[in-house]
Amino acid sequence: MNSIRVPTWKPVAVAACVALAVALVGGSMTDLGNWYQTLKQPLWKPPDWLFGPAWTLIFAATALSASLMWWNTQAKMERRLAIGLFLLNAFLNLLWSWLFFTLERPDWAFFEVIFLWLNIAILMVLVSRHDRRAGWLLLPYLAWVSFAAMLNRAVIDLNGPFT
Repeated sequence: MNSIRVPTWKPVAVAACVALAVALVGGSMTDLGNWYQTLKQPLWKPPDWLFGPAWTLIFAATALSASLMWWNTQAKMERRLAIGLFLLNAFLNLLWSWLFFTLERPDWAFFEVIFLWLNIAILMVLVSRHDRRAGWLLLPYLAWVSFAAMLNRAVIDLNGPFT
């Protein structure tokens, strides 16, 4: 007899709490004060107000992706690997904010964003094996981090070197 697996809301609650924590901590490290305001920015930089809504949508999609992966992954080792990669992603996301805004080192943040981008790409491949929707939900995140990396590089080119 086949048993039907009923989705539990626990993964959604955990993923939402982690996403909210990352958003709050990352937001607290995002100081748009004097140092940031004096940076030369490329003409194509979006307005600062757009970053909050963009990250809100990205974190919501990432939490949903993690939940779908949890619900649709039977193998414990695969699930643990994916959870580990999602947690590493949260760490890398926060590390970028800390390097760029707290340490005021866009050059170090640019080096780090490569690892964040790779983590997202690997997550997309891994979760897509279990639920294609979960992989597609990470595409806006990958696109936004790609754009952020280009913006980060432009800030370095316009303002560097940093010491």
